[in-house]
Amino acid sequence: MKNHNFYNEKLDQLKNDYNFRSLENLQIFDKYIIKNGKKMLNLSSNDYLGISCDENLRTEFLKNYTKQIAIPSARLLCANSNSYYELEEYLVQKFNKEKALLLNSGYHANLAIYSTLAKSGDVIFCDKLNHASIIDGIKLGGAKLIPYNHLDYEDLENKLKKYRKNFKNALIATEALFSMDGDFCELKPLVKLKNKYDCLLIVDEAHSFGVYGKGLGHCAEQNQLQNVDLIMATFGKAIGSYGAFCVGNKVLINYLINFARPFIFSTVFPQICAEFAKFVLENKIFTKDNHLQNKLLDLQNLTHNLLKDFQILGSSYIIPIIFGENKKAIEASQKMQNNGFYCLPIRYPTVKKNTARLRLSLNSAIEKWEIEKLADYIKKL
Repeated sequence: MKNHNFYNEKLDQLKNDYNFRSLENLQIFDKYIIKNGKKMLNLSSNDYLGISCDENLRTEFLKNYTKQIAIPSARLLCANSNSYYELEEYLVQKFNKEKALLLNSGYHANLAIYSTLAKSGDVIFCDKLNHASIIDGIKLGGAKLIPYNHLDYEDLENKLKKYRKNFKNALIATEALFSMDGDFCELKPLVKLKNKYDCLLIVDEAHSFGVYGKGLGHCAEQNQLQNVDLIMATFGKAIGSYGAFCVGNKVLINYLINFARPFIFSTVFPQICAEFAKFVLENKIFTKDNHLQNKLLDLQNLTHNLLKDFQILGSSYIIPIIFGENKKAIEASQKMQNNGFYCLPIRYPTVKKNTARLRLSLNSAIEKWEIEKLADYIKKL
């Protein structure tokens, strides 16, 4: 087909810009990646607590699991089994919210939330560095998108003053822990603004749930849990499973159940993932012994201290080392891999143009000596 020429030209342009991506055959073994027979410390995973690689935990869970793996149906038909219902009730209890809803992934959840709760005639004030799933949800719903400068709440208020009165419903959208810069939103000024300008405040806790706030996330860490209208988080990161959820008041959750197309028209994620998520939450997250979280935070602080000369943007276990040019980031990544560290380059459109970076993603399975070795090598780069 002649149309293939168009696609080939686009792909060639990506290659010229050092922006072409491809899938590689990898093996994951514990905290390591094995690629072409070479074992490397995995610094590109979101498995922040090392849960997915915990063989003892997996064995303990599977020895008592007797249910079918998945239910090939949407929940509104015949898939609303106890596996999903009990997990939602458990989340309601932990977050002290009125109602919870499970969704298939963080992307599905944000697509459902923002495409459903705001339509034409409504407005969403959105942090400029919010995840692509939030942006896609807003575009799908048809609401007016007004971006505000990253973590700049003075800019947000100026735009609320100027535009809020022109729209029926208004939402403020932010991530709790931003996945590419590793920095946090501030909840107090956001809560103040959402009350002052009559908005819903929705917070994406995908990268902070399970670690901060005794496992509940950044909103709990900042004592703002009850002041946030809707919280979204995932099981596919620190919890080591799959799926996502949102918690809030009954009106919002019931509205999503009845109007959110990504929920209504999707086969539910496998119930074994819901069961494993609840098992992990009960046995590893919401316990008196938070040794996994504490170890991760200790590693986080150690890494920031060792790399303090690099002017790292955030203060979390997501640590970006910015190179700017795509080619430089690719070359740095290859050198890292050659020396036993699997850390991939992050480029546009995941981040802004000319901000290509290596994104160090720490997990609690890593040891102190490995962090010291990592920091020494990064300094040599």
